This record gives sequence, C-alpha cells and structure tokens, in this order.
Amino acid sequence: MAEGLIVFQDRKIRRLWYNNEWFYSVVDVVQVLTDSPTPRQYWGKVKDREFIQLELSPIWVQLKMPAEDGKLRYTDGVNTKNAFRLIQSIPSKKAEPFKMWLAQVGKERIEEIENPELAQDRVKEYYELKGYPKDWIDKRLRGIAIRQDLTAEWKSRGVQEEKDFAILTNEITKATFGKTVGEYKQFKSLKNQNLRDHMTDWELILTMVGEKATTDITVAKTAKEGGDIAKNTRTELEQKISKTIMSKENYLHLIEKKKKRLK
Repeated sequence: MAEGLIVFQDRKIRRLWYNNEWFYSVVDVVQVLTDSPTPRQYWGKVKDREFIQLELSPIWVQLKMPAEDGKLRYTDGVNTKNAFRLIQSIPSKKAEPFKMWLAQVGKERIEEIENPELAQDRVKEYYELKGYPKDWIDKRLRGIAIRQDLTAEWKSRGVQEEKDFAILTNEITKATFGKTVGEYKQFKSLKNQNLRDHMTDWELILTMVGEKATTDITVAKTAKEGGDIAKNTRTELEQKISKTIMSKENYLHLIEKKKKRLK
C-alpha cells in the first residue's frame, strides 16, 4: 500500500493505494462536501439511510489510514467509482467542483500508468517543494524504482497480502540495519511519516543495495539474504570511516526551515 494526502480547496483528504487503485477516506470526503463539524456521525446516517436500510451492497471497504493521533486506524474508504456514488448521496453545492477535481485526479493516475516518467516528475516536484536537495531526490527516486522492481518480483511469486510485503521488508531492514521498520522509525523519532523520506544519503543507498540484492536473488524467502549483503556493505564501510552509518537524523528540519523562510 502507498499512503498519501491530497488537497481539495485547502481541505486534506487521506487516500491509500490499494488493489491497484486509490481509495479515499469517506469521512474526509464527507467533511469536504458538507463542512460538518461531525463528519463521522454524518457519514453514519448516510450509510444507514442510503445503503444499510435499502440492503444495498456496501461501496466502502475498511482500510488503515493515519488518524489525528498519528496512529494507523481502520476507516471507511472508497475507490474513485464509488466516490462518485457517495457524492450522489450527499446534497452539496461542492458536488460538481468535487466531481471535476476527482476526475482530474483519476486522469493524472491514468496518464502516469501510460507514461511512468510523468509520475516520476510529479514525485520529484513534490520533494523539491518540501525543500529536499537534488542529490537526495535523485537517490530517493532511484530507490523507488528499485522498490517497485522488488515488489513486482514478489507479486510474480504469489505474494499478495500487505502483511506479507511488510514482513519481507522488515526482514531486509532488520538484516541491513539491525532494526525493523517500526524500530527504525522510533529510532528517528518518527510517527506516521514515511521512513525513507527521512533517511540520509547512506541509509538510502544501503536500502537500495538490500532491495536490489533481494530482487536479484529472486526468491521471496531469501529476503534476509539481500539484507545481509547490505549489512556486510554497511559493516565494512563503518570500519573504514570509523563511524556508524545509521543516523537519528531525519528531514523534518527541512520543513521547519522552509516555514521560517516563508515568514
């Protein structure tokens, strides 16, 4: 899964890449459309009136998305098709602008599938706006490509469940750095942020080494072997430079610096 936030008229909407399409937080969509101070309760009434009482098939699925407290919690999500059905169930003056915006978001995704370079350009622009340096962005984009190759290989060998991807990723990270993804995030004082967005150059490079090695080794059960190769690289390098590669540094400070410049 891939997480993300998108903005409609200054309102944030959580979304999650799941089963090869984006799913949007129903509660967030309801809040945008209604400006309700209690969107969860509002959605509960719509859900009961429009679907449960009529015994219609549910248009939503339960997915884990970041909550206000930073933790991942289950919430109702809808794909683009069912988001349009949801809009039809809620009277709102924002309905038409929201439909147009949603269609544009979907159009961009189709364009990215047809031309992957567009997706890469948009990701690059995203990191540039956040203030990341060019050299770091280049490594991050390369890391994304290597990660995609790895997950494609896993899928070709029957790995489908999200938990299985997480387990295999943890194997590589644990072997490379001696920490699981969760432990590494705690080490860097992160909560619901993407760990790789807060890695240093060397951490990104070693992550790429581990995942590229695992891809070439091919068999999913040998994920640890790919991490071991990256671990050996890390250990030898640390001996040469007489210091650890693993860093508590993260890129949250870039956001603060940018805010100060804008003041």
